[in-house]
Amino acid sequence: MTDPAHDPSAASPADPVAAWRRAAPDAVLLDGFHALKHAVRFGAEVLVAVTADRAAALALADELAGDVRDTLAALLTQVPYGTYAALVPRPHPTAVAALAVRPGRAGNLAKLARAPRTAPVVVLDQPRNLGNAGAVVRLAAGFGATGVVTTGTLDPWHPTVVRGGAGLHFATAVERLTVDELPPGPVFALDPEGEDIRSLKLPDEALLAFGSERTGLTAELRARADHLVALPMRSQVSSYNLATSVAMTLYHWSATGGAPS
Repeated sequence: MTDPAHDPSAASPADPVAAWRRAAPDAVLLDGFHALKHAVRFGAEVLVAVTADRAAALALADELAGDVRDTLAALLTQVPYGTYAALVPRPHPTAVAALAVRPGRAGNLAKLARAPRTAPVVVLDQPRNLGNAGAVVRLAAGFGATGVVTTGTLDPWHPTVVRGGAGLHFATAVERLTVDELPPGPVFALDPEGEDIRSLKLPDEALLAFGSERTGLTAELRARADHLVALPMRSQVSSYNLATSVAMTLYHWSATGGAPS
């Protein structure tokens, strides 16, 4: 008898392309093996998953994701490479893609507003770069932050952001809000004119706010801030990359009391 985990035709649904087209308008694109792995690991409801090389994908699962290997084997359907490539904006080197149900907004808002919080919320104030936003989601998940909130027009669930976040949107609460809708908690906003972060302890209930890559904090967010905080920086160096700033700030929080579980 053929082992279904190694049979390219074993996984369902019977017509993955039709299932993909039905689900695509409202679903989250998981682009690549690692995005699917993380989404499954953190409880995503995966609607359809395809790969151009099921054996290679399951070999990756054996090596890197033994905890969800059986689940991935049940989900992945092999399709021709051309079929796979036609379903995604840009083929991933692992030739794996999936669609998942986006977490409900009400549930995410409840997580963000929960009190007391045990970890900060990261606020990206009108970010512009999709890849940077994805990297921040990945950082927030790694540090165990409560969530990531964006203001402005960037969709934090855009496929490029999810790709940059390696599917870790499902490990934290990710939403777009206005400044007026931000969850409760003291706002510590990063600004070159602020107090040196090394002199501060960031509380677990903090909102850690970061301005856009080019223009910094908006006047609206600055007015909402309770504290302005500066990262140490050599003179004549203009700025850090957004994800680098978030990483430094979350590391400072974790090193002075908070910590990933």
